[in-house]
Amino acid sequence: MSSVETKPANKVPAKIVLAAALADAILILTFAAIGRDAHHREDPVAGVFLTAWPFLAGAALGWIAAKAWRDPLSVRRAGVVVWLGSLAGGMLLRALTGQVVVLPFVIVATLSLGLFLVGYRLVAAAAGKFRNR
Repeated sequence: MSSVETKPANKVPAKIVLAAALADAILILTFAAIGRDAHHREDPVAGVFLTAWPFLAGAALGWIAAKAWRDPLSVRRAGVVVWLGSLAGGMLLRALTGQVVVLPFVIVATLSLGLFLVGYRLVAAAAGKFRNR
């Protein structure tokens, strides 16, 4: 019986995976904090978490769906899926828990979360290309 050699998978260092996951969480919290500051000034810390948790849960589902730990800085394979997961999951969870889901908020969340969650990955991709030159 002959053995089949397999090529080892390119493993992403755990510190990169952790940094990307933390960046996603921090950026979602930043989105929530900016929105809370613009609309609700009372109970700032708890209010930010109340606003952010549905989007954090949606982003976690996006991470799982995309298997983002395999390539967490990929714009398409991680960034877009995490963005759409945070947006769709966040809006669904907000609706299910009686939080406000209105068209202007959906538009702002779509643009803001896209800019944040895909944006830093675009910057990382550009920096990687620049570094390789």
